[in-house]
Amino acid sequence: MAIWIIRAGAHGTYEQKFIQENRVYVTWENLNLDIAKLKQRAELTAAMNERYPDTKPKAIMNWVSQVWPFAHEIKKGDLVILPLKSQPAIQIGEITSDYHFEPKGPDPYFHWRSVKWIGEAVPRANFGKDLLFTFGAFLTICRVQRNNAEQRITAMRANGWKPETIAAAAKGGTLVTDEAAGDSNLEDLAHDQIADLIAARFKGHGLTRLVEAILQAQGYSTYRSPEGADGGADILAGAGPLGFGAPRLCVEVKSESTQIGRETVDKLLGAMTKFNADEGLFVAWGGFKNNVQKELATQFFRLRLWTRKELLEQLFEQYDRLDEELKAELPLKHVWMVAAQEDE
Repeated sequence: MAIWIIRAGAHGTYEQKFIQENRVYVTWENLNLDIAKLKQRAELTAAMNERYPDTKPKAIMNWVSQVWPFAHEIKKGDLVILPLKSQPAIQIGEITSDYHFEPKGPDPYFHWRSVKWIGEAVPRANFGKDLLFTFGAFLTICRVQRNNAEQRITAMRANGWKPETIAAAAKGGTLVTDEAAGDSNLEDLAHDQIADLIAARFKGHGLTRLVEAILQAQGYSTYRSPEGADGGADILAGAGPLGFGAPRLCVEVKSESTQIGRETVDKLLGAMTKFNADEGLFVAWGGFKNNVQKELATQFFRLRLWTRKELLEQLFEQYDRLDEELKAELPLKHVWMVAAQEDE
């Protein structure tokens, strides 16, 4: 059994399509040829050169190394790693079909394999740092082999995807990067490191304190409930210096790494009525189960859901406005770097 990373676009563009249709696709545009009928990689190289005449030869070689295995090397029973962009989690599935070519598309959905997604997405924090480094590779399709990855992921599956133990991670040995996998996504790795610091310094109700500080930096006046029973809201927030202005927010914060289901979110909707709030904000560090976002479309104008991803985005945006004491607990600096590009 092999394990493959298959991404749903650089920004998760195809993420919901992959999950809802129980398929993984090759998402190169204009690649409307049956790759299974090609006998040699050189034939795919020629076809790509024809379709992408302005692309550098090195980039074409890179693309061929990714697309070719999708048709010729991936097997039924192999596992798929789908790093999510919508939340800090990894969706894992099992390949259940051979390669299919759909000549009518639509573009770019010419090539697909069916997949059975295994339960809910697994929080990134459950995986060892070296595995996350591999998952952060810039390639869209690649096999995961280094650092004893196949055995470790198989063991996690048998253990219900619980966090990998230190002993299990240590068996991976010294971190080895795969040259074929390209550079790792340093932004994702940096976010993981910041998330680890937040988890260590803002445990439990401490995360509520951080969320409150972000809301205050956005201009809200807030009330934070004491630790313990909160009556359905961890934070109440209103616009203006006294908090009497609109919008009035009812905020619930969950710091655990487990994903939150619909029933728990419904409790916040009830609390919004109790506190006469205009809008609600649910912050779930571990993210939400797959059905939550889809089923809550009717509450779009009343409720927002933040996972770790959105919380970090707001933290970075408001960081300079936070008080100095909190910034001392969470010391960050902004670093500019050249963005890696696949065609270089």
